[in-house]
Amino acid sequence: MAKYLLPVLALLSLLPVVPAWAALVTGILMALAFGNPYAPKTKPLTPKLLAWSVVGLGAGMNLIDVGKVGLQGFIYTAIGIAFALSVGLFLGERFGVAKNTSILISVGTAICGGSAIAAVAPVIHAGDEDTSVALATVFLLNALALILFPMIGHHFHLAERAFGLWAALAIHDTSSVVAAGASYGTTAELVATTTKLARALWIVPVAFSMGLLHAKMQGETSDGLRPKGKKPWFILGFLLAAALVTFVPALKSAGHIVNEIAHRLLVLTLFLLGCGITREALKKVGVRPLVQGVVLWIIVGGASLGAILRGWIA
Repeated sequence: MAKYLLPVLALLSLLPVVPAWAALVTGILMALAFGNPYAPKTKPLTPKLLAWSVVGLGAGMNLIDVGKVGLQGFIYTAIGIAFALSVGLFLGERFGVAKNTSILISVGTAICGGSAIAAVAPVIHAGDEDTSVALATVFLLNALALILFPMIGHHFHLAERAFGLWAALAIHDTSSVVAAGASYGTTAELVATTTKLARALWIVPVAFSMGLLHAKMQGETSDGLRPKGKKPWFILGFLLAAALVTFVPALKSAGHIVNEIAHRLLVLTLFLLGCGITREALKKVGVRPLVQGVVLWIIVGGASLGAILRGWIA
């Protein structure tokens, strides 16, 4: 049954009436109930679709706005990342979480979820188990965020700009940030996407710093200091697409079409991400790493929301 149901649901997720959160939840339920018979194909395809979706979203952005958001948020982004990393590592130690798993969960929460985990894991020589547990923890919280964040935003009567900023600071993965922003409004999506991508630029220096620190602690030579994780090339692609639309007015109409296609592709990607959840993955998360991830997420989300409501971050 799953062999035929999954392609049908995937096609339905491309319809404009299907919201991002519904596609994600449907994918999760589909995987848990029937499994994913196409897992060997969808697993490597999903990150590629996500990357191209983000690039396509750039065609609907103004590069000047992206630059302004990045510059305006530099200070509180740096403080926020340092805060999340410090608290995350402290919680990991208190809860008895394996060191590398704790580092990856903290980095994923501090910067941009799976992308940050994928970049940092190789430089600290994290094992497959550490990486999979961290990814599973972050992914479960991403799914929860898509449902809870819009509800909380409306409860506090957050303006779209404020919600977009909060989503970018407190939700892990770029895909979930964009999806949450899109469900809240056009302005929320713009602010959420630009802020999150500016934040994602910190992957490189953080991964490199982690590699240096790990190498120093392990007594490695300088040959082992270069981070070898996946490069977040989609950030460059996003900026390039935004630059073309911003500085070549003739491409604005085409950029709008590309942006709309990217939105639907993103929803399909979320469905496929949901299909990647398995009972085995849920078991791997365990109690301690999940508790660390949840508590850290609540602290980071609560602190950033409080700062926004008080006007400290705008």
